[in-house]
Order: sequence, then structure tokens, then C-alpha cells
Amino acid sequence: MVTRLSSFFVRTLREDPAGAEVASHKLLIRAGYIRPQAAGIFAWLPLGLRVKARIETVVREEMAAAGAQEVHFPALMPREAYEATGRWEEYGDLLFRLNDRKGGDYLLAPTHEEAFTLLVKDLYSSYKDLPVTLYQIQDKYRDEARPRAGLLRGREFTMKDAYSFDYTDAGLDASYQAQRDAYERIFQRLGLEYAIVQADAGAMGGSKSEEFLHPTPVGEDTFVRSDGGYAANVEAFQTIAPAPIPFEGLPTPVIFDSPNTPTIDTLVAHTNAVLDTTERAYTAADTLKNVVLALTHLDGTRELVVVGIPGDRDVDDKRAEVAFAPAEVAPATPEDFEKHPLLVKGYIGPWSEEGAILGEESATGIRYLLDPRVVEGTAWITGANIDQKHVHSLVAGRDFDADGFVEIATVRGGDPAPDGSGPVHLARGMEIGHVFQLGRKYAEALGLKVLDENGKLVTVTMGSYGIGVTRILAIIAELNNDEKGLIWPESVAPFDVQVVATGRDEAAFALAADVSAQLDASGLDVLYDDRPKVSPGVKFGDAELIGVPWIVIVGRGAADGEVELWERRTGERTTLSAGDAVARLARR
Repeated sequence: MVTRLSSFFVRTLREDPAGAEVASHKLLIRAGYIRPQAAGIFAWLPLGLRVKARIETVVREEMAAAGAQEVHFPALMPREAYEATGRWEEYGDLLFRLNDRKGGDYLLAPTHEEAFTLLVKDLYSSYKDLPVTLYQIQDKYRDEARPRAGLLRGREFTMKDAYSFDYTDAGLDASYQAQRDAYERIFQRLGLEYAIVQADAGAMGGSKSEEFLHPTPVGEDTFVRSDGGYAANVEAFQTIAPAPIPFEGLPTPVIFDSPNTPTIDTLVAHTNAVLDTTERAYTAADTLKNVVLALTHLDGTRELVVVGIPGDRDVDDKRAEVAFAPAEVAPATPEDFEKHPLLVKGYIGPWSEEGAILGEESATGIRYLLDPRVVEGTAWITGANIDQKHVHSLVAGRDFDADGFVEIATVRGGDPAPDGSGPVHLARGMEIGHVFQLGRKYAEALGLKVLDENGKLVTVTMGSYGIGVTRILAIIAELNNDEKGLIWPESVAPFDVQVVATGRDEAAFALAADVSAQLDASGLDVLYDDRPKVSPGVKFGDAELIGVPWIVIVGRGAADGEVELWERRTGERTTLSAGDAVARLARR
């Protein structure tokens, strides 16, 4: 059935909405696809729902081809299952928690591993029932601290989440590969460039984890890749530790005055002024920066840790979050320093002269961790744990040790890939899909077992596979627009063709209605701009803003049966007979 714009629920805007930063956010609101309701929360209007449905159709077709079956769970879930798996606490402030009138605890689900696991446990009991892969397309909820960029980072979003269930590891490998292949087909059909990168599993848990990232400057993720084929999210990047260096014969530590040098830059400048630089000048890479972090654990306890990293690196907040998960990570506060007098702010180090004499392991009394690059035999300039003093020639493994190693330092272009495939390059990307081998974490927590061939109970192994449907829609909009508006690819456009009747001649409206009917009969979705008292300029402006890929203009040539065919992407306009226009569009 032809959709007439005169009665279609849409209003376009000429000005960008306040607070919108990226193109997709601006255009989806201006063109009448979505309307903001609160920070990170949007209403979907008819145009937006049509595009969303087309993306979901592609997803459903490829899920079916991969052998997955669709189910649907409620968004409102009880606490108990999430508590059994530990995620009631692990998700922290990201969870929307609420109580019913009887005081029962519920949440708005961020993901549904628990629900899927319990469903299979309820209905299946034998290895003969497996493998099975189930999926849903459903709204998810996460209380993002800083929702931004419209649909790219919201608090309510639509996701396809699938879960595979096998009773052998080999079966999980096969299910995982089937879903991974399906994801590649989905993104190829949607015309999205993607990079498959190693990733951290985060609160999901499990072993193997890969993200599908769409490279884009507005992406929130940084990833690395080498010319030799390595690719990983920075959170999953593993530093290659240098080989240890013999330290026999190296100079002993020397404390030196370093007034007003609380930063690496001031320390380097002062060091080059007071120490011997005959062989070479000192740089930030010669210094050991000691960062004090506060960890808040799930039970609410607060712990300080000191992490030593090379002075030419900074702390990467996301890598720190992953390294110390599920604890929350924040910089130490002034109050923390007041409670720990051995922490001399700006002059912290892993060694003190007094401690060395007394044989004490910790110079600060606080757990001390190191970057993997700080290997045995490397010499450093760092804080002496005395106000206005530093120490040089401090050797790792001889003068100080650590309680462990941790990856929180920034990754840089040129760092060696851990698989030996060469130096890495950094890029920005937006996550559009994520596949995990969850293993038996959720099945063990919730008691999902089946009888194997020998009648023995075995724990089921699982995979989890997510695609951000609404985020993909926003990325497609981000990629397909110009200064006039959206330009949807044919595969996901809300309509296949828009017919625009211009002028006041009844012949134009009659021909436009006839062309619309013929296009509809040929199987195309048609939006007909039949508004009688709207100027051609406004109609063309709305057509450009809405972004239907093909536009048929019916106006001055209507009396001769001619129309103008406008390809929105190229801007090319061709005059031809109405019949030829219908035939050409029907062949596409």
C-alpha cells in the first residue's frame, strides 16, 4: 500500500537539535526518525521503525541461515538469577534496579545470559537435545554515566543477543564459528566496514572474545592492528616484556635533590641540569612514574594500589578498568594521601633508603604493581619517597620488586604486536558486534547439565553473540549523508522510492498517484508526497532530508507523461516517461 505523506506521522526540522554532536544524531531527529525523551532515551517514529525493521530482517535471515531460533524474554527480570552468577554486583551502577510493591528486587536486563540458561535448563536434559542456538532481538538497559551521540551510546538500545549450547568444547567451537561467519555476512549485507579484533570479555566472563569494530573517527574504542594481521582492542592488547638485563656491576642507587619537580616533565628537565649527560640526555622513558589508584571492591571495601609505569606513558582508563575488574578504579584522593603518610605526593617510588636498610619489602606500605616493561635489570629515575628528592640508578630486581604486573599504560603506534607480526597502528572504532566463548561459567552457576552418551551428567558449555541493532542504524546514518540530509542504502531505506508531486496542476497529482500505484504493484515500498499546498522547495528539502534513495518528481512534464528520476546518492536527474521510470525502478 502506498504511504501518503499528507497523512504520515512525520515532521521535519530545519535546525539541528540542541546538544546533538554527531551527524546521525542531528539528522535522525531532524528528519523525523526518532525523538528524544531523556538523556540517552529516544522514541521511535514510523520512519525510524521502518529502517530498524529492515536491519532486523537482515539479522533474522542470517540467524536462520546459521541455525539459530528466535525467542523473546521480558526486559524486567528478577534479581535471583543475576545474583547466582555474580552479575547483580559486578554490573555495579550500570544496572537499573527497582522494587515491586512487595519489595522484591528486579532489574532492567543489560543482557540475558541467565534467562537463556535457565530456559534451556528447564526444557532440555540430554546431549541429544544439543546443540541448540537461541536468539532474541530486544531492548536492553544500561545506566550509562555519560550517554552521548544519540543512538551510538544510549541507556536504552535494541540488541540481538544469541546463545549457543553444546556439551563438548568442540561443539562450542563449531557454534562459535557459525555465529562469527553469520556476523560477517550481516555486516557485508549492510555495507559496513568492520575489523575483527581480540577483546576483553568484561562482566560477561568466558574465554575467547572478539569484537567487530566499525572504523570511524567518532568511535569510542581504540584498537590496534599490524600489517601482519594482528588486531585487538587496546583493553586486550598484551605488552611484550623485554628480556631481563644482567645487573651485576651497575651503579648503586643515589638520592639527589629535586625541588619543585612533581611531574615527569619537570623531573626530566631538572635531571638533565644536575646529572651527567655526557653520554646522552635523559628522557621521560628513563623515569618511573608511580600512579596511586583507589580500588572499590564489590563488598564496598576501598584499597589503594601503586602502579609503576614508564614515565613516557600515561594511564589508559579503559585498560585500568579491565585490569582491576570487577573493582571500580579511580585516582586516589587528597583524603587517601592524608591517611597514608608514607605516600609523598609527587615523589613516590618503589624504594626508600631507610626501607632498604631495614629490609622492608614495601616503601609505602601499599601493594605495588609494575608495568611489564619494567623488567629485572632495568635502571630508573624515580621518587625517593622523600619530599623534594628523587633517586637515580634504581635497578628493578636488585633494589626493588613488585607484588605483580598489570597492564594499564597507554598503547602507542609502533608498539610490537604480541604475536610477532610487526608494529601496530592505532585506529578508532565503534563496536557493532561481539562474540564470546562463555564456556561453563553460567551453566555451572545455574546448574545447567545434561546426560552425555554414557549417562553421565556434564555441564553445558555456552557461547554468547551480540549485535547492536540501533547502534548499527546510527552508524549507517553516520556514513550515508550529505549537507542536505540522509542518503540511505537501498538495503535499509525506509522506502524504496519517494514520489513527489509538484505544482498545482491536477495532471501532476493524477500522474504521481498513478506512478505510485504502479510502483507499489511492482513490489516496491512507496512514499508519495501528495501534500497539495506545499511548495516544491519544501518538498525537495524534505525528500533530501528523509533520504529515500530514489525520488520520482512529477511536475511540468506531467501533461506529456514525463517524470524526472532523481538518484539521491549521485544527485543525477534523468527525464523519461513515467512508464520507463516505473520499469527502471522495478528492475532494481
